[in-house]
Amino acid sequence: MESISRISSMLETARDLTLEAARDAGAARRSTRQLPAAQIRKLLDSRIEREVLDGLRRLIAMQHTSHLSVTLPFFPYVLKTLSHPTSSTRPLVYAYLLHHAEADPDTALLSINTIQKSLSDSNPRVRAMALKTMSGIRVPVISQIVSLAIKKGVADMSPLVRKAAAFACVKCVRLDPATLPQITDYLAQLLGDKQYYVAGAAVAAFMEVCPERLDLIHPHYRSLIRKLVDMDEWGQLATLRLMNIYARKCFPQRTRRVKKSVMPSTEDRHKAFYADEPQEDTVEGEYEEVAVIDPDLDLLLSSALPLLQSRTSAVVVAVARTYLSLAPTAYLHHAIGPLIALLRGPSDIQQVSLNNIVQVCLAYPTHFVLYFRHFLLHSTDAPQIWRLKLEVLTLIFPYSSREVQGLVLTELDHFSGGHDTALVRESVRAIGRCAQSPDPKIAARCLRLLLRQVHSPDQHLVAEALEVVRHLIQRDPNAHIKTVIRLAKNLDTLASPAARASVVWLVGEFAGLPVEQNIAPDVLRILVKGYVDESDEVRLQIVLLAAKVYLHWLNSENVKKKEEDAQRPASPPKSESTIMIPDEDNGGFGDEERETAPAALQPEDKAHPISLLYHHTLLLARYTPSYDLRDRARLFRALLAVPSSTELASLLLLAPKPVPQAPSPSESRKGFVLGSASLVIGDEVGVSGIKGYEDLPDWVREGEEPSVGLRDEGEGRNEYAPKVVPAGRMLDEALKAGNGNGNGKDHAFGGGPVKEKTLDDWLAEDEGGMETETDSETEEESEESEESEEEGSEEETEEEEEETESEDEDEHERLVK
Repeated sequence: MESISRISSMLETARDLTLEAARDAGAARRSTRQLPAAQIRKLLDSRIEREVLDGLRRLIAMQHTSHLSVTLPFFPYVLKTLSHPTSSTRPLVYAYLLHHAEADPDTALLSINTIQKSLSDSNPRVRAMALKTMSGIRVPVISQIVSLAIKKGVADMSPLVRKAAAFACVKCVRLDPATLPQITDYLAQLLGDKQYYVAGAAVAAFMEVCPERLDLIHPHYRSLIRKLVDMDEWGQLATLRLMNIYARKCFPQRTRRVKKSVMPSTEDRHKAFYADEPQEDTVEGEYEEVAVIDPDLDLLLSSALPLLQSRTSAVVVAVARTYLSLAPTAYLHHAIGPLIALLRGPSDIQQVSLNNIVQVCLAYPTHFVLYFRHFLLHSTDAPQIWRLKLEVLTLIFPYSSREVQGLVLTELDHFSGGHDTALVRESVRAIGRCAQSPDPKIAARCLRLLLRQVHSPDQHLVAEALEVVRHLIQRDPNAHIKTVIRLAKNLDTLASPAARASVVWLVGEFAGLPVEQNIAPDVLRILVKGYVDESDEVRLQIVLLAAKVYLHWLNSENVKKKEEDAQRPASPPKSESTIMIPDEDNGGFGDEERETAPAALQPEDKAHPISLLYHHTLLLARYTPSYDLRDRARLFRALLAVPSSTELASLLLLAPKPVPQAPSPSESRKGFVLGSASLVIGDEVGVSGIKGYEDLPDWVREGEEPSVGLRDEGEGRNEYAPKVVPAGRMLDEALKAGNGNGNGKDHAFGGGPVKEKTLDDWLAEDEGGMETETDSETEEESEESEESEEEGSEEETEEEEEETESEDEDEHERLVK
């Protein structure tokens, strides 16, 4: 019978194992159909662990797919499972509790006692899980209980529990801000933890709870820097972010003046090689400012170098941010290669890395010249990728060699003839930014590339090309007179309103040329014929061209009249006609006969072709449907109402235009911190960044920084830099500690007081012979005893001590007799 029962129990065990294996193997094929509520309650009330676990799994799946009211009635049944002897169900129970505690706080409070008991469990994972759950229950009543649990977790022997306590500090402060003083004390203790992953979690919690309390960082600064390499990615990111702020507030910028060094030429190096006296490669009398890095700051920068090989792109960007904001001239070049390596990642990583590369390139473009091939466009690049690549190419273009510049312009010329409208537009704009190079040959080549696009059938390309050409001509108007004439000849073939408007504006800017080179009146005559068929954008430029041409003619006529008056004898001034105010009932335009002008100029004014063209253009603008165009024509009519007074009109219409600049598209985001979300999102965030963005603080002024000694206080507790104590000093301290009193007397030898002997005394006696000790004698050290202390081994020291003890005993007996 006993064998039969044993076999049956074995079969039952095998059956359970088979069922569990089948359940685990078929986990992917398990039905996701929700069970009735009664069946789930039955599973939760079961005494079999497997059934309770199945019920909890189904309930956790329901809480993420169903409404909260569907799974909330199971709260009491789930709490019953906390008393289960095994811990396999606790993670699921804690997950359910965190999800439903805020909806039913009264029921959630019933689980606090059980969770508190778990804080004393022998398993550190259970203690960490209990602490995480208790801090995650968002019920303000238990804030003090959570604080006590954190206090217990901070003193726990397991680093896993201490790490959970660090993260629980953030949740406790969010639950009840009144617990901030207590939590600050706990974080001060956790920041000095010997385990690097506990310290990393403490730094992350510190940045969330009290980032302004930098006084807590002083004693742990160097230990945190040494643990930086061993921390996980999240700890490294938090520590680097903290150290950026700490360095700005604690390390002032210092510089020193040194003689400016120059690179000697090849001929000078040959002369110096054969010269009798060495030649210094310095410019006499010229000095430059060189940054001086604080030793503690240099410790941070050098400790961050290994992080550039991290597998996480955020860590690489964080190190680059540290170098860019703290020491760009000394350490930034180390981060350029790792930043370029991020371009081999997925498209989202490429976009983030390119945004950060552009930010670095805006300040230090020369670092990326050697990596220009990584920014050439590919056919598979997304729009947000190739836009950033084009921007980087234009930023490094002025600092590249002639060969690289030629390659970049060839690439831009190729993509400017593509089928993608956006790519065509950006390529033409990139050519315009490249044309800002100080080299006149490069600017001329860019202009030729843009003028070649004027005959393109793509109207978007033509419009963008002429817009850029207009900017290039404005930089040096006198050198591009023939270019303007060439563009004016193409007005008959241009169909884009933006392109035609750009050409007409350029012709108006050159309306003041001499008569033999001035084509503006003839261009105006041709354009007025087709005024009706033009768009409002072109009509506006035609009216402006007519006003400029007429104003230049009036100025020349006034100059001629003044010269003639200067040559004539003095005569009484002629009376001028009365100035008439435009009639409001007539739409602001009076008859031509009512126009005010000097009587002498009135007949000639009406007969000149330029005057006729001007008035005819204003008459056409009077019947234009555009309100803006009619108001603009009314303004010009009022400005030029008196031909003899054109000072105000000249100030408005003929004022010198500023040289246009084509800044980089990311110029508006230049001040954002490297790695921030505001840098990646785009120009939509504005100059202040997205909500929550914090800029780096300014450098502390020299003399206002905290004392260096504050960072030395925590060195004794750092296991990464233990203090080394010599063995001789330790032995002397042990001998002193073994005395019965503090006056150096020992009563071990029959009660007779003798003077304390140190290791030096024993060694001295061995070299100099036996010496009698009395209360009045003093200790003498010879040179031979010092040599024996340095050269003697441990075995010889033990033998010398035994011989000296025996001699001391003989001497003591002789003295007693």
